[in-house]
Formats: sequence, structure tokens, C-alpha cells
Amino acid sequence: MAREAQRIDDDARKVEAQAVVPVAPPDPGADDTALADPADTARALALCVAEILTGAREVDSIARWITDDVHRHLQQRAAYAARARSATRRTHARATIRAGSVVVSRPRNGVAEASVVVHTRSHARAVAIRLEERAGRWRATAVGML
Repeated sequence: MAREAQRIDDDARKVEAQAVVPVAPPDPGADDTALADPADTARALALCVAEILTGAREVDSIARWITDDVHRHLQQRAAYAARARSATRRTHARATIRAGSVVVSRPRNGVAEASVVVHTRSHARAVAIRLEERAGRWRATAVGML
């Protein structure tokens, strides 16, 4: 038991002794290769947008990935969709949603525009997303769903 405790203490000292290398925040004018792949971010956000409009997710759950304008827009669209769902008076099973193809365009450094096809059981919809680099990560500055 004492040997195990000594080994744990030795390991802790080794970890403390390792040098910490500071990482500088990304330069807005620099190359954006350090950012995550915008296709992955667009795919995830498109699925979230589809879930929001089907009532399976709250807009606030993706607030850190979208701007305030997009947040307001999605809140409004979610309210319209909820009203439309309540008017039909049918019971709805939770929609099965999956992302299809993703096409990304890079008009300039730090900006990506993507279109994602989102499939449900009955139909497919297109989600258009404009992503901009903000504080070292992609944030959606415009979202549209057809």
C-alpha cells in the first residue's frame, strides 16, 4: 500500500515538473487552418436547427454557437412551427433526423458558407448556414431553412 502511494506521489511530481507551453489565441488575419472543419460544424448546426423547428430541442441549447440575430430568428421560427404543430391536433412521434450532403464554400479567410441537406422520414430540407470565425471557433451568423 505504501509503495502504491509513493508511486502516485512520484507520478504527481513528474506531472508538475512538465513544462507548460502557452498557446497564443488565433490571429484574426492569419490562416484559419487551426479552426475545426466547417463542414462538421455546419452538419451539427443543421441537425440542431431541424430539431429546434420540430420541437425536439430548445434554441438556447446552441446559443454559444450562434449570434444574437440568429438566436432571435430561430426563436421566431420555432414559435411559428409550434403554432403550426398545435393547429394540426395530431400526435407526433419524435422525428428521426439525419444529415445528408454538406457543401462548403470559403468566400474569404475566416468565413465559410455551407448548405446541408437534412432528411426526415417523409421529406428532405436544405439548411443554409454562414459561419464566421469568432474567438477561435466557428459561429453561425446567418441560418436559413427551406
